[in-house]
Amino acid sequence: MKHRYLPMTDRDRAEMLATVGVNSVEELFADIPASVRYNGVLPISPALDEPGMLKHMRRLSDRNADSDRFTSFLGAGIYDHHIPVVIQHVISRSEFYTAYTPYQPEISQGELQAIFEFQSYICELTGMKVANASMYDGATALAEAAALAHGATKRNKIVISRTVHPEAREIVRTTARGLDLEVVEVGFRNGVTDLQQLENAVDDQTAAVLVQTPNFFGCLEDIRAIEPLIHAQKGLLVMSVNPMSLGLLESPGKLGADVVVGDAQPLGIPTSLGGPTCGFFAVSEPLMRRIPGRIVGQTTDRDGKRGYVLTLQAREQHIRREKATSNICSNQALLALCASVYMSVMGKSGMQEVSLQNMRKAHYAASQFPAGSQAFSAPFFNEFVVKLPANADVKAVNAKLLEAGYIGGYDLGVHYPELKGHMLVAVTERRTKKEIEEFVREWEACAV
Repeated sequence: MKHRYLPMTDRDRAEMLATVGVNSVEELFADIPASVRYNGVLPISPALDEPGMLKHMRRLSDRNADSDRFTSFLGAGIYDHHIPVVIQHVISRSEFYTAYTPYQPEISQGELQAIFEFQSYICELTGMKVANASMYDGATALAEAAALAHGATKRNKIVISRTVHPEAREIVRTTARGLDLEVVEVGFRNGVTDLQQLENAVDDQTAAVLVQTPNFFGCLEDIRAIEPLIHAQKGLLVMSVNPMSLGLLESPGKLGADVVVGDAQPLGIPTSLGGPTCGFFAVSEPLMRRIPGRIVGQTTDRDGKRGYVLTLQAREQHIRREKATSNICSNQALLALCASVYMSVMGKSGMQEVSLQNMRKAHYAASQFPAGSQAFSAPFFNEFVVKLPANADVKAVNAKLLEAGYIGGYDLGVHYPELKGHMLVAVTERRTKKEIEEFVREWEACAV
C-alpha cells in the first residue's frame, strides 16, 4: 500500500465497485455532465512523506504568535493565566482523556466523580445551589440560559446588555430565532449598562435580563441596581461571570442571580489559539429541573459504599425530544477536569491571591498609560479600555507591537463602531512589572 493511513487495497476497491454495479470510479460520476467537471490536476502541492509533512506543519505552527514566545495583553474572553503543571499530568491519564459520556455509571466512577467535583466547585464559587456537568463554552451557556428563562416564565422577550461579549450576543440571537424570542439590546454609559435604558426595556413580558460582569470592557456592573428591575417584573436575572474574578467579588448567588453562566477557561485551561474551552451553568434550586445537560449525583450502593450516578438527564439523547430542555449533546469533561484540578490545587486562598494579582496588576498597567487615555472611569477587574491618539489605527498599532514581541489588545471598533480607535487591554497574574512598563512604552511609540 502506498499510504499507511489509507488501508484500502485494490481488492477492497474492486469489491465495492462490484457491489454497487460499476466497473470504475469514473462510472460513479457518469450522471454529471462532462462540461461541469474539472479536467486536469488540481493546483495543489504534491503529496509529502511523513517526515516532510511534519516539517511542513511545524513551519506553519511557528507562524502563530503564541503566549510562550510573545508577551500577551490580549483578553476579550480568552486569557493568558498560569497553568499549574499538575493539570497536564492528571488529564494525560488515559482513563480521563479517552473518556466520553458516562452512559454506564458502574464502570465510569472516576469520570463521574471528577464531574461531581466540578459541579461542587462551581456551586461554591458562584454561590448557587445547583450546577450541571459543564457546557460547550460560556457563550453557548448564556444562550441556553435565555432558553431556560423562556421555558420557566413562558415569556418571549430577552433583554441583554451591549456590554455582554459580542460573540455571546450573536449566539443568543441565533438561539432566540429558533425559539421565536424577541431580543432587545440596551446600551451602555461609561463602560457599564445604561440603567435608565434597562429600566425602560424591562416589562411584564420580559423573561430575563442578561448581563455580564466583569463585562466585555472589563468593567464591573452594578448588579444590586439591576436585580430589582427584573425581579419586580417576575423575570429572571442571568449573570455571565469571569470565574477568576469571584476570588474577590461577591458571589452572584448573594447578589440575587437566578442563573449564573461563564467560561471556565481562566481556571487552568490553555488558550489554545481560541479554544476549545468549557462552560459552566448554575441555577437556584427552583430552576433545577430546567437545567440543560445533566447533573451527576452522589449516592451509596446496597453495601453502603459511595457511588456516583447521572441524577438528572434532561437532554434529548436521554428522553423524548419534545421533553428535552436542551439539545446539548456532550459535555467538556476533560476541560472541566482541568478546572477542577486548578481549583483544588489553588484552594480558597490561592484563588483569592490570583484574583488580587489580576486586579492590582491591571490597575497598575492602567496607571502607566498617558493621562486621559483610559476610556471609562467605572471600576474594572483585569481588563480596561484605552483610547489611541487621534488618527491612530488599532490594527496598525497591534502589527507594530507584534514586531516588538507583544500581542496587543483587542480592537473594539470591530464590534462597536462608536469605539473605533479603542483597545481592550488585559493583564493577568503572569505579567511582570517590567513587562507592563515596557509594553506601555512600546504602545506609546507605536500609537504616534
